[in-house]
Amino acid sequence: MRDDTASQIQTAEASPAAAQDAQIVAFPDAGERRLRLALRRLEQALEEQRVAVADFRAQIAGLNTAMTGLGESAQMLKTNLDAAAQDTARAQAEALRLQATAEAMARLA
Repeated sequence: MRDDTASQIQTAEASPAAAQDAQIVAFPDAGERRLRLALRRLEQALEEQRVAVADFRAQIAGLNTAMTGLGESAQMLKTNLDAAAQDTARAQAEALRLQATAEAMARLA
Protein backbone atom coordinates (compact mmCIF):
# COMPACT_ATOMS: atom_id res chain seq x y z
CA MET A 1 0.00 0.00 0.00
CA ARG A 2 2.83 2.36 0.83
CA ASP A 3 4.51 1.72 -2.45
CA ASP A 4 1.33 2.51 -4.39
CA THR A 5 0.94 5.83 -2.64
CA ALA A 6 4.55 6.73 -3.19
CA SER A 7 4.31 5.89 -6.88
CA GLN A 8 1.14 8.00 -7.24
CA ILE A 9 2.83 10.95 -5.60
CA GLN A 10 5.85 10.58 -7.82
CA THR A 11 3.62 10.25 -10.90
CA ALA A 12 1.71 13.45 -10.04
CA GLU A 13 4.92 15.33 -9.41
CA ALA A 14 6.50 14.04 -12.57
CA SER A 15 3.58 14.86 -14.84
CA PRO A 16 3.30 18.64 -15.56
CA ALA A 17 -0.15 18.17 -17.17
CA ALA A 18 -1.54 16.77 -13.92
CA ALA A 19 -0.11 19.73 -12.01
CA GLN A 20 -1.82 22.18 -14.35
CA ASP A 21 -5.19 20.42 -14.02
CA ALA A 22 -5.03 20.35 -10.23
CA GLN A 23 -7.33 22.73 -8.43
CA ILE A 24 -6.50 24.40 -5.19
CA VAL A 25 -9.28 24.12 -2.63
CA ALA A 26 -9.50 27.25 -0.54
CA PHE A 27 -9.98 26.81 3.15
CA PRO A 28 -12.60 29.03 4.74
CA ASP A 29 -11.26 32.35 5.81
CA ALA A 30 -10.65 32.50 9.54
CA GLY A 31 -12.59 35.78 9.63
CA GLU A 32 -15.66 34.17 8.05
CA ARG A 33 -15.42 31.25 10.45
CA ARG A 34 -15.20 33.61 13.43
CA LEU A 35 -18.13 35.61 12.08
CA ARG A 36 -20.28 32.50 11.70
CA LEU A 37 -19.35 31.38 15.20
CA ALA A 38 -20.14 34.84 16.57
CA LEU A 39 -23.52 34.82 14.79
CA ARG A 40 -24.37 31.38 16.20
CA ARG A 41 -23.45 32.58 19.68
CA LEU A 42 -25.50 35.74 19.16
CA GLU A 43 -28.51 33.68 18.08
CA GLN A 44 -28.08 31.48 21.14
CA ALA A 45 -27.82 34.54 23.42
CA LEU A 46 -30.91 36.07 21.81
CA GLU A 47 -32.85 32.86 22.38
CA GLU A 48 -31.75 32.79 26.02
CA GLN A 49 -32.81 36.41 26.30
CA ARG A 50 -36.23 35.61 24.79
CA VAL A 51 -36.71 32.89 27.39
CA ALA A 52 -35.58 35.22 30.18
CA VAL A 53 -37.93 37.99 29.00
CA ALA A 54 -40.82 35.52 28.83
CA ASP A 55 -40.04 34.37 32.39
CA PHE A 56 -39.79 37.99 33.51
CA ARG A 57 -43.17 38.78 31.97
CA ALA A 58 -44.69 35.75 33.69
CA GLN A 59 -43.25 36.92 37.02
CA ILE A 60 -44.62 40.43 36.43
CA ALA A 61 -48.04 38.94 35.68
CA GLY A 62 -47.85 36.97 38.94
CA LEU A 63 -46.82 40.11 40.79
CA ASN A 64 -49.74 41.98 39.22
CA THR A 65 -52.12 39.27 40.44
CA ALA A 66 -50.63 39.43 43.93
CA MET A 67 -50.85 43.22 44.01
CA THR A 68 -54.46 43.11 42.84
CA GLY A 69 -55.25 40.67 45.65
CA LEU A 70 -53.43 42.88 48.12
CA GLY A 71 -55.40 45.92 46.93
CA GLU A 72 -58.66 44.05 47.34
CA SER A 73 -57.64 42.91 50.82
CA ALA A 74 -56.67 46.46 51.78
CA GLN A 75 -60.02 47.77 50.53
CA MET A 76 -61.86 45.07 52.52
CA LEU A 77 -59.84 45.97 55.62
CA LYS A 78 -60.71 49.65 55.14
CA THR A 79 -64.40 48.78 54.80
CA ASN A 80 -64.26 46.62 57.95
CA LEU A 81 -62.42 49.34 59.89
CA ASP A 82 -65.00 51.92 58.79
CA ALA A 83 -67.79 49.62 59.96
CA ALA A 84 -65.97 49.02 63.27
CA ALA A 85 -65.51 52.79 63.72
CA GLN A 86 -69.23 53.33 63.14
CA ASP A 87 -70.10 50.53 65.60
CA THR A 88 -67.72 52.06 68.16
CA ALA A 89 -69.26 55.51 67.69
CA ARG A 90 -72.78 54.03 68.18
CA ALA A 91 -71.63 52.12 71.25
CA GLN A 92 -70.04 55.26 72.71
CA ALA A 93 -73.21 57.26 72.07
CA GLU A 94 -75.30 54.52 73.69
CA ALA A 95 -72.90 54.36 76.66
CA LEU A 96 -73.15 58.13 77.12
CA ARG A 97 -76.96 57.93 76.91
CA LEU A 98 -77.02 55.13 79.50
CA GLN A 99 -74.64 57.09 81.73
CA ALA A 100 -76.93 60.12 81.53
CA THR A 101 -79.93 57.90 82.38
CA ALA A 102 -78.06 56.40 85.34
CA GLU A 103 -77.12 59.85 86.64
CA ALA A 104 -80.73 61.02 86.27
CA MET A 105 -81.97 57.97 88.18
CA ALA A 106 -79.36 58.55 90.89
CA ARG A 107 -80.63 62.09 91.37
CA LEU A 108 -84.21 60.85 91.75
CA ALA A 109 -83.34 58.39 94.39
